[in-house]
Amino acid sequence: MTGLTGAVVGGVLAGPVAAVALAGYGLLGARALLRRRAARQADQARRRRLDQLCGLAADLRAGLPVPVAALPDPTGAAGGDADRVDRLTTAAVHLAERTGAPLAELLERIEADTRLGDRGLAAAAAQAAGARATAWLLAALPLGGIGLGYGIGVDPVAILLHTPVGAACTLLTVALQAIGLIWADKLTAMPGRAA
Repeated sequence: MTGLTGAVVGGVLAGPVAAVALAGYGLLGARALLRRRAARQADQARRRRLDQLCGLAADLRAGLPVPVAALPDPTGAAGGDADRVDRLTTAAVHLAERTGAPLAELLERIEADTRLGDRGLAAAAAQAAGARATAWLLAALPLGGIGLGYGIGVDPVAILLHTPVGAACTLLTVALQAIGLIWADKLTAMPGRAA
């Protein structure tokens, strides 16, 4: 929807080249926002699940009965999309049922291991933030060129949008920026997250 809005606004205000450029930038921006929102929601759901796991282990240590709703589906109805924590919890429940191993201790170990892994991923994300920022800075660099053009007394937007060579440069720039940003996302993606 954002790409279509950008195309309409660009087409009305400055012609077809601006329509394509604004549609491309709109799609890139929408993609970035959707990915950020999805990652935030997945992280929140994961944290909630770990907190529930910690609470479940505390309840077991206190001798309280385990609510069935707190345990993952033992039949594996969630399929291959089941979270690693749920798979480990299911395995721990089966192990405790078969061997009599203390379920509370197994759940605490799963929770501690998962939180340790999360801290490692957070450190890796902090290291990758510099590369991501550099990619976005390089993508914004053409705006500096446009500003420089105005600074020396030329109308670069008119040239870029209304001449054949300028239009080719504009469209090539948008395509290369999109490819570069998507490539940078793939290079800096955290394990277990789609880029």
